[in-house]
Amino acid sequence: MRIMAIDYGDARIGLAVSDLTGMICGEAWTMEEWNMERAALRIAEEAGRREVETLVLGLPKNMDGTEGPRAEKSRAFQILLTEASGLPVVLWDERRSSIEAHAILHANGKREKKHRQTVDAVAASLILEGYLGRRENRQKE
Repeated sequence: MRIMAIDYGDARIGLAVSDLTGMICGEAWTMEEWNMERAALRIAEEAGRREVETLVLGLPKNMDGTEGPRAEKSRAFQILLTEASGLPVVLWDERRSSIEAHAILHANGKREKKHRQTVDAVAASLILEGYLGRRENRQKE
């Protein structure tokens, strides 16, 4: 069962898809789209092409757990994704995913200017890995 994670942004969207077993991240990339409705349709097409069964959308919360305007946008995007894809869309707390993505890129020698091109894909991978790890732990219980 393939799962797709989404790091939604106003201009760039990070996407990551699991392998067929739903155990590890298989691929990650970014998509540029400024229109929320077109973004949902494009993601639905990518999900269909890759036979994805579940979408995991990052929910940006404040460090204290409260939700602000970015979280509201993600919740609105969740509705559009559900309508466009017909798939379940799980909201996933993505606190610190972008910060961790920048740290990973920096640790691997990527120059700061190059981060913008890949940070969203890395953030989506982190969202996917967190979701897959939690899912695996629940199956073991």
